[in-house]
Amino acid sequence: MKQLTRRNVGLIFGGLAAASARAEPGKAATSLHQDVDLPASPERVYQLLLTASLFSAFSKQPAEVEPTEGAAFKLFGARVEGRNVELVPNQRIVQAWRPASWPAGVYSIVRFELSQRESLTRVSLDHAGFSEALWEHLNQGWVANYWDPLRAYLAPA
Repeated sequence: MKQLTRRNVGLIFGGLAAASARAEPGKAATSLHQDVDLPASPERVYQLLLTASLFSAFSKQPAEVEPTEGAAFKLFGARVEGRNVELVPNQRIVQAWRPASWPAGVYSIVRFELSQRESLTRVSLDHAGFSEALWEHLNQGWVANYWDPLRAYLAPA
């Protein structure tokens, strides 16, 4: 399989609309944006999202992920898979991301921007390249599978 890098991510973006249209005929591709503040440093949030043991600890699901550009990942017991496209340590994570149930070769793009806000980290999520029919499911899924578990994991004991 060809390694996915910033250099060839344009090919993915170029194919998203067509791939999504094939997956959901007649539906327009769409995107979502969410901002969430987490009680941790950007470095800690970056590690939680890209270290298999830490991802598994907060999600309570098996994960295979590492902080390497081009590396493949499988999250939530392989229900979500993809590749790391761009990594800027403690600042940005860009992934070609797909539920395993999507047709082969169909990916969306997930971008996490991390910024320090006093004692918190603001995570700005942009998820693009999926069909309109999936918007509500994905919008709720980020809260239920990422933000709520991360908040619970990071809460003081």
